[in-house]
Amino acid sequence: MSDTDRTSNEPPAAGGSAARPRPPEVAAENGGVQQEHDRAAHELAAVAPMVSGQSVPVHPDTARPAEVPSETRVEEHQERVITTPPVRPPGMALRQPRLPRWTPLALAAGSLAAAVALGVLGGLDSRLQWGLIAAVLFVSANFALTAAVEGRRQAVDRLAASLVWTSFLVAVLPLASLIWETVARGIPTVSWDFLTHSMNGVLSWQPGGGIYHALLATLEQVVLASVIAIPIGLLTAVYLVEYGRGRLAKAVTFFVDVMTGIPSIVAGLFILAMWIMALGFGYSGFAGALALSILMMPIVVRATEEMLKLVPNELREAALALGVPKWRVILKVVLPTAIGGITTGVMLAIARIAGETAPILLLVFGSNLINANPFEGPQSSLPLFVYEQWGYGTEEAYDRAWAAALVLIVLIMILNLVARGIARWKAPKTGR
Repeated sequence: MSDTDRTSNEPPAAGGSAARPRPPEVAAENGGVQQEHDRAAHELAAVAPMVSGQSVPVHPDTARPAEVPSETRVEEHQERVITTPPVRPPGMALRQPRLPRWTPLALAAGSLAAAVALGVLGGLDSRLQWGLIAAVLFVSANFALTAAVEGRRQAVDRLAASLVWTSFLVAVLPLASLIWETVARGIPTVSWDFLTHSMNGVLSWQPGGGIYHALLATLEQVVLASVIAIPIGLLTAVYLVEYGRGRLAKAVTFFVDVMTGIPSIVAGLFILAMWIMALGFGYSGFAGALALSILMMPIVVRATEEMLKLVPNELREAALALGVPKWRVILKVVLPTAIGGITTGVMLAIARIAGETAPILLLVFGSNLINANPFEGPQSSLPLFVYEQWGYGTEEAYDRAWAAALVLIVLIMILNLVARGIARWKAPKTGR
């Protein structure tokens, strides 16, 4: 065997495969291709700035561009050139002119001053008319000024915002005025004696007296009405949402809608005809509570039904998949999830019946004495007390009426705060 054949058949040495030297013609060919590629890239880099319209600095040592614009991409096998956008002049601003932030306040002040001037010159004595004129002037001036400075699009947006704020103020002002008037005229009369004494032996033109008999009767009647209406309303809503699928559910829904719009005097007449005239029971606080429960029930049903519909079906399905009975799913999953909205609906219903006067006037009959038994004998209530005192027409009676109205508002506010606290306490925890 020749030396050449022995060398070609020997295995590579241990410690790694030794790279065989390339033939001279292959190395020359690769070097020529690499040089050709570098020369083409250099030419394209030099031509790209001229195409894009930019001047690129050239490095003195390599005679190559120091930085090629990123907007220009020259790829292999492509014959397109992406040019950079034209440069914006330094004086041209992209932001549109805008009104200062104090413009709405200045327009409001100017509109109010103009409305007062127009009201005085026009002989308008009502401040409500001045306020309406000021609102119209403010909306019109704000729209015109915004359209002139910022354009029609921003003007329409400002117009919509102005209408929303104006509607909000129109809705809030009567409520704020009512609360202010009640507080201002009721606080001087409210005292501990006023809360702990009745009107027994006090004539209409005499000072003194109190609302203890009316406050006690109101609490008893509201509690009795709630005990009657809340369980029935909750069970009805649960039936409509969880079980009702036939004609009975449709009939119940229809009658609930009808009962929602029943006037309070109709409920009072119904209990008067059935409980007092047909069954022979006398006037009492319980009779008034029956009428109030009729007014309260549809509100509880509607509020509870809407809250139960908001509970995700996935919660029910997950509990049922674990083998939990449906009644227990409703009791342990559905109702606790919706307890916040249900409590709010119940409190709205209580606030509705706490201020009713017509059923109490027909069924409770009114009394100046303290009657702690709601099942026997006539009673009074805070709304009925306000109605009676205002009807007397004396200054002392007016003061007692305003003070009783203030106490009723505070009572309803306390009930709402307690309801919100219970709803937050019983609401399901959402954290991890």
